[in-house]
Amino acid sequence: MSVVSSVLVPYTSYLRVYEPLAAFREPERGHWARYAQRSELPTAQDELRRSLADLVPTPPVAVPVHESADAFVAEVDGVVCVCPWRTRMRGWLALEELDGLFPATVLDAVLPPVVRLQAIADHERWAERNPDARPWIRTTVWHVPVRWFVLFDDEEREYVAVGTEGRRPLLRYRTPMVQARRRLARALRTLRESVDEGPLAEGLVDVGRWLEEFHPRSLVELDYGGLVHALPGERLAADRSAADVAEGIAALRAGDSDAAGVAYARLAERWRAVRDRQSAN
Repeated sequence: MSVVSSVLVPYTSYLRVYEPLAAFREPERGHWARYAQRSELPTAQDELRRSLADLVPTPPVAVPVHESADAFVAEVDGVVCVCPWRTRMRGWLALEELDGLFPATVLDAVLPPVVRLQAIADHERWAERNPDARPWIRTTVWHVPVRWFVLFDDEEREYVAVGTEGRRPLLRYRTPMVQARRRLARALRTLRESVDEGPLAEGLVDVGRWLEEFHPRSLVELDYGGLVHALPGERLAADRSAADVAEGIAALRAGDSDAAGVAYARLAERWRAVRDRQSAN
């Protein structure tokens, strides 16, 4: 029986790291090796639906009771790589950001204070036992952060339109870890030499520290995820955000601030239009 559902959940995009099996210790390595041989594997939509389903009960389940044993799987040059979901850990990290996203009254209605406090206490106990734990997946809603595009080249873009050969719509970038780190370091150096420290440079430092936690032969993926179901096909087909970011950074490196501004304005306008859809919903 297929694990894929026809019900679509939009809005969320992802930055993922797939590590080779050699990066994992036993018995986890053996688990992922067997897992990767399955004929059918769950999708990002399945993971998101499971998370949202936990909010339906009364009281809601803020964070899964048990950690997920699922992962995304990719093959890189004949090497099996996996990206563990770690849904429970990511749920705790997401809770830390909720206060800045919703008014207190809305937050209390969705996740009562007693539920949040229990989840925070559980996380603190878990973190003491797992001080080096980190997620393989980062998520955002209704946009893709500029700092993520820095890791990729336009030629690594893969776009599948709605109805193409029966496949689901898709817009993603994939690159080897070594390339992602190199591009990030070069972009950060350019920003520091051309402009004052700002949010983009700070964001690149954060992403760089995260990437350093993983195996050097990993695969890095930017996936538009549910956004492909929420945006018109013509807008997705014309979206060359990674190229715009690369163009802007190259212009800064060449000392052409005007050209950099044009590239950034084009990028900002594209994602402003996407955020406007969030307000409309």
